[in-house]
Amino acid sequence: MKIKDRPEFSRKSQVLTFLPHESVFTAVQVMSEKNYGSAVIISPDRRPIGIVTERDLMRRLLNQERDPKTTALADIMTTDLKVARADDNLLDWLRQMSNDRFRHLPIVDEDGILVGIMSQGDFVSYTWPQLLGRLGEQTRATFNINPSIFTAIGCLILVILTAGFTILVRR
Repeated sequence: MKIKDRPEFSRKSQVLTFLPHESVFTAVQVMSEKNYGSAVIISPDRRPIGIVTERDLMRRLLNQERDPKTTALADIMTTDLKVARADDNLLDWLRQMSNDRFRHLPIVDEDGILVGIMSQGDFVSYTWPQLLGRLGEQTRATFNINPSIFTAIGCLILVILTAGFTILVRR
């Protein structure tokens, strides 16, 4: 599945962006008001050059006792920015986000212009229903029987175990 095929991609509100010279204080106000966990720092032509997350605020602002009113976003932003394209494979990026421990992925067009952002939460909403569906498909393909048989067998085992436990407790 491609990133652009996720309903979250087309339904997401506009990406919160700031220029690098803007103050951390301004960004924090807007992020707090809109309940955003990150803001993408862009060049004047809307190319992403960094990202500021709640973790950056904690590690590079608060921990270093910087003044948010005089500190520019460029001074605390993460510059090792990973960006994707809307046609990229969603599961590939979910794997990379998990392995590299980042939660926000700016999406750019073919010219490198910011068009959206996806969070790890957006991707995870995809994985659970898909994984359960694939588990059912794999079960049917592997055993060539209806998975409801496994449910019946599981219930039978549960009844036997419960009855055995009840007998032990009564002794």
